[in-house]
Amino acid sequence: MPDLTVISINDFPEHCDLTIAVGGDGTLLSVSRALAGSDLAIVGVNIGRLGFLADVTLAKLEQQLTEILAGNYREDTRFLMQASIINQDKHPVGKAMNDIVVHSHQTMHMIEFETYINGKFLNSQRADGLVIATPTGSTAYAMSAGGPILDVDLEAFVLASVCPHTLSNRPLVVAASSVIDIVLSESNRTSAMVTCDGRPGHLLQAGDTIRIERHPNQIKLLHLENHDHYSILRAKLEWGRKLV
Repeated sequence: MPDLTVISINDFPEHCDLTIAVGGDGTLLSVSRALAGSDLAIVGVNIGRLGFLADVTLAKLEQQLTEILAGNYREDTRFLMQASIINQDKHPVGKAMNDIVVHSHQTMHMIEFETYINGKFLNSQRADGLVIATPTGSTAYAMSAGGPILDVDLEAFVLASVCPHTLSNRPLVVAASSVIDIVLSESNRTSAMVTCDGRPGHLLQAGDTIRIERHPNQIKLLHLENHDHYSILRAKLEWGRKLV
């Protein structure tokens, strides 16, 4: 067995020309957050379930990687977002490629919060939570919450409430340049949390403000030359399947 050098993922940009992430979309999300802003391209090898982001397969691994290494690929740039908790000070929470979620924690009760877009009041609501997603994350939790699927080239965020206590609530799409503030109501008595890409989250207190905005860094994905996002949607979501 040849000698292998093991280095931290944070040191990849200094030692590597390409990163190959083997796993599901969750693995690729973790790698993307760690390498954001490094200009180091990422190729995803899908051994998970859905594989919206990682489109190289184990069955054709050698053939597909050879094509990419030969320069036959499509480059895809995705943006991220970041969250901070603002009370007396501003505390960074983390960054996300898919979504940032403010939600109830270890309870079946709803949380109460207000949402502001660029400092302007949007609404007040009671719900299990609120998902703020990038176009990349619009096919994840936000879609399950009834949000729209965004084209990955759009510069936008999706806001989708989780089980809101009103029939008039609808998902909202805003520009990715927007600053989104979610203020946990002073009257809120339910334990709440903010999570980035489903990782362990940060507990919130009544009156806390969670600020979500675009992260300054981007990530670069490499896809097969014939990569087609719509064909992936059709395959993964079973669009166009003939009814029996």
